[in-house]
Amino acid sequence: MVTQKQRRLWAFLAALACVMWGISGLFAKSLFNISSDITPMWLSQIRMVTSGIILLIVAGILKQKPIATMKNKHDAWVIIAYGIFGLLPVQLFYFIVVQQANASIATILQFVGPFFVMGYLAFTHKQVMRRIDVIAAIFAFIGVVLLATHGRFNHLAITPSVLFWGLLSAVGVATNTLIPIGVLKRVSSLVVTGWGLLSAGICLMIVHPQMPHIPNTPHVWLDVLAVIVIGTLIPFQLMTNSLRFIKASTASLLDAFEPFSATLGSVLCFGLVMTPMDWIGSILVVLAAMALNISPKKKKGKLDGKSQD
Repeated sequence: MVTQKQRRLWAFLAALACVMWGISGLFAKSLFNISSDITPMWLSQIRMVTSGIILLIVAGILKQKPIATMKNKHDAWVIIAYGIFGLLPVQLFYFIVVQQANASIATILQFVGPFFVMGYLAFTHKQVMRRIDVIAAIFAFIGVVLLATHGRFNHLAITPSVLFWGLLSAVGVATNTLIPIGVLKRVSSLVVTGWGLLSAGICLMIVHPQMPHIPNTPHVWLDVLAVIVIGTLIPFQLMTNSLRFIKASTASLLDAFEPFSATLGSVLCFGLVMTPMDWIGSILVVLAAMALNISPKKKKGKLDGKSQD
């Protein structure tokens, strides 16, 4: 039986995980500012390979059979696809936007991801879109337009490249959500994420095997460590464990802490100037994504157990 105290504690820890994800983008931006040799490709490689290995070691210690999982050919291919088509764009394209713009824009554009999931399910599964889904999609679109133009519609305030990679990272959020659904019902999330990260990192190393000349300074390696630990290992564990005590819809609402922590950090640490239209656009995107988690309450006396749409 989950107590109210436990719910409050894990809701706080889930919010902390989201703040950590937002802050990790600031450490990435700090790295990109140190040297042009530090690229999104290199940072994605080292983050995914290192995190994947650590998660698989932890899974092995917990006797979750990470090696045995990959002996099942179907599960192995799904996990590899999850890494390459889900985790890779979520991280690499996100870092590209962080490098070209800032962590705030990168995080907010990723919040469009749930709408790609909604569109996919509506198209492939004939899932009927609720009125609130349509309204949320319109508000999210308006929010992205305000961010891209500062409210002046005759020019772009962010480069087309930033908008392109940002929306591709949002597509990655959708594939990251959809691809592993079946496997996660049978396999530990530690194992799935560990192999997914490792396979995505290896894929990037095959595509781009060159090792750049990275400045060998404590500042660089502390930032890299922060991206791995604060941006991957700790928040992943906090969020995964929190779902045992709080609803998934509650965790999704707490995701709002990620863009706001990234935005606040960008303003304080990197002097990002946010116009009123930027704030309005950011809030519209975040609120729209949160609205997708609103479920109507069941009517009393309804016997079929299904909530109304």
